[in-house]
Amino acid sequence: MEAYQLNQAAKRKKKINRTLIYGILIFFTIVNAYPIFWMIMNSFKTAKEFSNSPFSIPVKWVLENYSEAWITANIGKYFFNSLVVGIAAVIISIFVGALASYFLSRFNFKGGKLLYGFFIVGLLVPIHATLVPMFILMQKLGILNTYWALILPYVAFNLPITIFLLTSFMTSFSKEIEESAVMDGCGVFRIFWSIILPMSRPAIATAVILNFINNWNEFSFALVLINDKSLNTLPLGLANFAGQYTTNYTAQMAGLSMVLVPTIAFYLVMEKQIVQGMTQGAVKG
Repeated sequence: MEAYQLNQAAKRKKKINRTLIYGILIFFTIVNAYPIFWMIMNSFKTAKEFSNSPFSIPVKWVLENYSEAWITANIGKYFFNSLVVGIAAVIISIFVGALASYFLSRFNFKGGKLLYGFFIVGLLVPIHATLVPMFILMQKLGILNTYWALILPYVAFNLPITIFLLTSFMTSFSKEIEESAVMDGCGVFRIFWSIILPMSRPAIATAVILNFINNWNEFSFALVLINDKSLNTLPLGLANFAGQYTTNYTAQMAGLSMVLVPTIAFYLVMEKQIVQGMTQGAVKG
């Protein structure tokens, strides 16, 4: 009887804990999802309706805001520019970061810890403090108003977090994996490409998401390093809604809603790998 009561008490405690955890998660979901919902709802309103009732459901759904946003922000062209810069920077960052992480985590060499610390210090550097030196550097290199003027800084600023994530993940791999590969005749780069890289997919997925979002939303460097309007990225295009005296908020929200779609789609594609990385990290940690 006593054992039964203890079992029932344990079940009640587990149920309460589960309810509490789900309640907290639902609360944070609502807090984070509401601004997106608010933005999408207001993207279908007229300017007058938005001004009078910004927190209500649209009375009349105005689809013209999206066509106006597409033209004003030149989303077609700027979307392509953002995609080229963002994906190129992500590919270079992940490839270089994965190689660096492999050697930092799997090999013991003189100065390895110092080199790793050098990359980690990069996480503490405020990137916008380097804006003026970066402009001068790009000017001297002669690559202002080119895609490379954005790709190279994006790679540099995303490398620290990429190396931090991948090095921490690769360090947890057993040495026996590489020893078996060496006995089978695999070289260093074959081990990296065929064994370490596939095993690191969850951490790579997380790094890809962080890199892509940073590149996709970056505004300041694109504003300073790109003066040719044909090379502008989406954040610069969205600034076109702000005039000298007024701002077209409803069209701007329509533009933001369209720009948000690739980020959500990108996350949904990588979701499985991210969840896998989190669960593996929980087991290994």
